[in-house]
Amino acid sequence: MTALNVMQKVSRLPGLRRRRVRVWLMVVGTITLLLAAQVIWPTFRVMPQLGDGVGPGAFLAVFLAALICEYVDSSLGMGYGTTLTPLLLLAGFSPLQIVPCVLCSEFITGALSGLFHHRDGNVNFLRDREARSTVVMLSMLSVVGAIVAVTLALSVPKVWLTGIIGVMVLSIGVVILATIRRQLRYRRGHLITLGAVAAFNKGLSGGGYGPLVTAGQVVSGVKAKHAVAITSIAESLTCLVGLVAYFVMTRGSIDTALLLPLVTGAVLSVPIATLTVRRIPDTWMRSIVGVMTCLLGLLALSKLVW
Repeated sequence: MTALNVMQKVSRLPGLRRRRVRVWLMVVGTITLLLAAQVIWPTFRVMPQLGDGVGPGAFLAVFLAALICEYVDSSLGMGYGTTLTPLLLLAGFSPLQIVPCVLCSEFITGALSGLFHHRDGNVNFLRDREARSTVVMLSMLSVVGAIVAVTLALSVPKVWLTGIIGVMVLSIGVVILATIRRQLRYRRGHLITLGAVAAFNKGLSGGGYGPLVTAGQVVSGVKAKHAVAITSIAESLTCLVGLVAYFVMTRGSIDTALLLPLVTGAVLSVPIATLTVRRIPDTWMRSIVGVMTCLLGLLALSKLVW
């Protein structure tokens, strides 16, 4: 490949990204309008009857909620399950409906988000050995953490776990904000400890993985953009383990009526979220991750008071 060909390819990239944004807006806008039309005119149908719990209005609401929550998650490495699960509970869905659907959608979108982060240059999993080893390490910790969590689920008071995790998340957020302009050295030992705690918390409570793993990587010296991409892949594998464990332990089935709008909305958010990460300077990215981490830590601690 000549230098001219390389320059031509590079020059075409901004145009390709603008085209992706236009296509994304057109697809999301069309789907939203069609679903809204189905709510306004019940005789107008663009989807089959899925079930009693998910009518046209609920389908549209779940689709939009998944779209927004996954956009935040793929952009910052946190917020999908933590935000979406309470919303679905408030909407009247049962935990047995929510848990497998959220795990399945996070498995799909996490893997897709990791691929798009790689494609958009936020991380290079093929050439960056540190990024690859971090993904493998966090994934292995996820399996171990899930097993330990299931073993100790009945013996650990949930209020203690909530308080400990809340303090850890808040502390990490403060450290990130205090060291925004400092280049931190990569510390594998710190990352192992935080990854193990995050995996344990994910297996025990179903949430809190993204804030600990993403912010923990930044504190341990991983670039913020790399941390978001790595978290997407690691959490995808974590959700796959959790989903398999759910089917093995409960022998239950998955609610396709809820799964379809969740997966559709979440998947559509990924292509635009990874472009957002590419456009944000690394210092800004660390600031946003730090602020979001502090807010989620405070939210976890506020549950103890309420």
